Amino acid sequence: MGKGNEIKIAIPALRFPEFQDTEGWKEYILGDFLLEQPRYGINAPAVPFLEELPTYIRITDISENGCFLPNPKVSVNHGAINDFYLNIGDLVFARTGASVGKCYKYKEKDGKLVFAGFLIKVSPDQTRLSSDFLFQFTFTQQYWKWIDLTSTRSGQPGINSKELASMELYLPVKDEQQKIADCLSSLDDLIEATAQKVRALEKHKKGLMQQLFPAEGKNVPDLRFPEFQGMKGWEKKQIKDFGEVITGNTPSKKEEKYWNGDFVWVTAQDFKGKYINDSILKLTKFGKDKARVIPKNSVLVTCIASIGLNAINKVECSTNQQINAICCNQEYNYEYVYYLVTYNTENLKQLAGQTAVPIITKKSFEEFEVYTIENYDEQQKIADCLSSLDELIETTSRKVEILKEHKKGLMQQLFPKI
Repeated sequence: MGKGNEIKIAIPALRFPEFQDTEGWKEYILGDFLLEQPRYGINAPAVPFLEELPTYIRITDISENGCFLPNPKVSVNHGAINDFYLNIGDLVFARTGASVGKCYKYKEKDGKLVFAGFLIKVSPDQTRLSSDFLFQFTFTQQYWKWIDLTSTRSGQPGINSKELASMELYLPVKDEQQKIADCLSSLDDLIEATAQKVRALEKHKKGLMQQLFPAEGKNVPDLRFPEFQGMKGWEKKQIKDFGEVITGNTPSKKEEKYWNGDFVWVTAQDFKGKYINDSILKLTKFGKDKARVIPKNSVLVTCIASIGLNAINKVECSTNQQINAICCNQEYNYEYVYYLVTYNTENLKQLAGQTAVPIITKKSFEEFEVYTIENYDEQQKIADCLSSLDELIETTSRKVEILKEHKKGLMQQLFPKI
């Protein structure tokens, strides 16, 4: 609030037509718009999920976009839980740790939820403050500036119930609040529906791979394309049978002439999808001379620390020693080998053992055995099938990111810049 009786006013860049000639947004204190003071959740341990017990919501069950996404779902078994159920209109805020400030607005479809001790429940007076509007406010720059400032006042990042109640925010009249919330909520629904498509496609791909490649203990897959059903079965081969294996290296970081050029040098940080076209660090022509050059369309696999990340380099490159590259020979389709390695990632991780820094030696990697087919046309068919799914997943994932960016831009206009 302003000094004395002065009330601060703010006006957003974009307003719906019916509110353009109305008064500006006024600054208020959150606590003045609540049915009760913010409350901490119950301090009780989680137990395995049971239908007869309430579902427990903890900080870790709230996604970055404010959805209830437990993994796994858990329950709570305590005599005092009746005072800690969430109701329609309630919001909970993460009050400590790296997730401080993260917010979830209760939805009936999530079932009956009991909120845990590291969450703070807020119950807005819906006649004056829309809980939908307050939820959307938690994604604004103003809110996160307040979280950053408030939570860093102590050694451990956190906010308490009194601080949350004293948070200042600008509010329009209730009807405008709801109009904004409805607009942004509809975008949220579209984002979530598109994200669900991505998850469904990823699940479908996983199931398809389990059918297209032999299951554990089997030497033939459950599913084979019709034109290959009467042909030779799958055989056990070693990785080195697919082509030359090259382990990367690191040119001396002390030699400036080796670095900051334009030749791609791949590390685990550059694995962000199926294909690698660029890298964070690059070598000069002198650095390239000191590195081991890997031809494009090789299959790169991390074999130290982050075991089992894999990708295809679409440009000639070199890598650090954490990565083994399979430079496929003419008998093996590199896209097929990529999916074959992906399918066998869990077995590959077991090869690394339980050491402080998991590692797969080049020899162990080369001798790693998998079931494969030699018919190139069948390899191509499997690769094409899975690649088309990957393309659809990538396209749908991009739609999610585009929608998120659209919402972010819209929010910057619908809420005042403070």
